Amino acid sequence: MLVLTLAAAVVVGLALSVLGGGGSILTVPILIYLAGLGAKHAIALSLFVVGVTSAIGAVSHARAGRVRWRTGLVFGAAGMAGAYGGGRLAAFVPDSWLLAGFGLMMIGTAVAMIRGRSGGRGEPHGELPVLVVVVEGVVVGAVTGLVGAGGGFLVVPALALLGGLPMAVAVGTSLVVIAMKSFAALAGYLASVEIDWPLAMAVTAAAVAGGLLGGRLAGRIPESVLRQGFGWFVIVMGGFVLGQQAPAAVWHTVATEPVVWIALAVLAAVSAGAWLAYRRRHHRSSVPG
Repeated sequence: MLVLTLAAAVVVGLALSVLGGGGSILTVPILIYLAGLGAKHAIALSLFVVGVTSAIGAVSHARAGRVRWRTGLVFGAAGMAGAYGGGRLAAFVPDSWLLAGFGLMMIGTAVAMIRGRSGGRGEPHGELPVLVVVVEGVVVGAVTGLVGAGGGFLVVPALALLGGLPMAVAVGTSLVVIAMKSFAALAGYLASVEIDWPLAMAVTAAAVAGGLLGGRLAGRIPESVLRQGFGWFVIVMGGFVLGQQAPAAVWHTVATEPVVWIALAVLAAVSAGAWLAYRRRHHRSSVPG
């Protein structure tokens, strides 16, 4: 399983470098289901991996001029306070609740990606107001500390839509924020969790390798293709994580009651039909008349 864990860590680095987020969304399930760690140990170790990988990735983006330092540092500093508090609070939350919250966050961020939630197409209107930066930083930081998610898919839209940053700059700047918040949340976790440092170093090295590769790919792969493909993958992973937290009685009912299977099939068919209808309307409205 170690080989699979390291191979998956390379994908984590790629996601962070190219998309500016998604590191913890992938790292936590990898460490739980491939490396066999408990939820809190996996979250703590993921914070170290994502923090180091994001910091190194931010350097390559900064060299290419894709980091807005003032916005990133203020956002990150505000997020560190929330992240540390969230990390300390996590010690009192049951593992199943943490994983359920993590799964819900995975699905929510994935839906935002699939919908093409991006910005930066208009003219940048300067730095974010300090109060907005502080409030959003604390909220996103608390999520980071509590469920071990770096919050990149919350930071990037905020920087792009509210800050008016081009998408590439929002991605680079988000890596600075993620690194700062991840290390702060890790400090909170270390008060109650011990990290397997040899495993942490191995996974981090693999993720950094993927991040360096992603830095070369950034801007070469169509952003819409990356967002759509990665978004659907994260939805599947989020559903798997949530499914693992369902009580055994629920799975017994699903497996033995035909009515449940019929209801699920109808729900899936209706959802697929609604999605296709939406895509057709969206396509027609985007075609010049």
